[in-house]
Amino acid sequence: MQNPNDLLTEAIGNLVRYTGLQATIAKPEPRKNAIVDVAGQRFVVQTTSEITKGNKGLVMKEIQARQIETGLPVLLVTSYLPVEIAQEYGEGSINFLDLAGNCRISQNHLVLHIEGKKLTKRARVKQTRAFQEAGLRLIFLFLLDPALVNLPYRELARRANIALGSVAAIMQELIEQRFVAVLQPVKKLKNTDHLLQKWVTAYHDVLRPRLMKKRMRFINSESHNQWHQIDLSRISHTTYWGGESAANLITSYLQPGTLTIYTEQTWQVFKEIGLVPDQHGTVEVLETFWTPETYQGVPPLLVYADLISSSSERNIETANLIQHNELQYLQRTAS
Repeated sequence: MQNPNDLLTEAIGNLVRYTGLQATIAKPEPRKNAIVDVAGQRFVVQTTSEITKGNKGLVMKEIQARQIETGLPVLLVTSYLPVEIAQEYGEGSINFLDLAGNCRISQNHLVLHIEGKKLTKRARVKQTRAFQEAGLRLIFLFLLDPALVNLPYRELARRANIALGSVAAIMQELIEQRFVAVLQPVKKLKNTDHLLQKWVTAYHDVLRPRLMKKRMRFINSESHNQWHQIDLSRISHTTYWGGESAANLITSYLQPGTLTIYTEQTWQVFKEIGLVPDQHGTVEVLETFWTPETYQGVPPLLVYADLISSSSERNIETANLIQHNELQYLQRTAS
């Protein structure tokens, strides 16, 4: 992972080289609200080493908080911003600059838009086992109920549906990364704010793509707006609304654009409720990866994760509501 100071210095240097504009770092401490001046316009800096589908919503949330805190426009500086995320951020009026030289900056008279530049490939840091598939399944249990860190390893393996040998290795990593504290004779989940962020990011980048069964649409387009009248128990008793639709049921705040369904059934059975395959459809069908023993329905934790990965401000607002109201229990283990 590149040092934030180096990331900022290199990115600003490339901006000057490509545009010929004056740009200076007024306070070169990215973790302490660094200030940059680009052609007379001042920005507070948000540095993030890597942005993916998994953390794009979390980064947007941080940008909004930093802008409110400082009262200045925010310039996001990162190593490389994928084209599709750059498009979403541009539409969301987020100023950004990456090491390749791509940028979208609009503040008063200053308007810069550079795209299409490629970043020289750099060695990727291997993700730890805790944030690969087996680890994500185990951490999911702990975030649902922090007391579960004290279960015997064999029981944890059964509940997470992972190999027994994986549990010890993952637990050791979580201890080394200070997410689990060993306080004899018990263990305690720690730093849950950071753990939740890391889990959400890795969930979207690693686990969620493997759970996707099919993208679908309703034959009758009106059915999309009448989704809440559909009885999913006709499919099975472990088929649930998730994502934006579950958020609507929890908060009554969000009208879903994408309907998410979690199920253990094959996607073919959804023909019974009028769904057909469509790669651009507004219904996504995913595999459940927990059991009713773990949680009956879709946990608010998973609803939060599905929403916070979005670039939609409405989704992020709703995710914040769920975090504040439904995930408050995690705050007790945040430090």
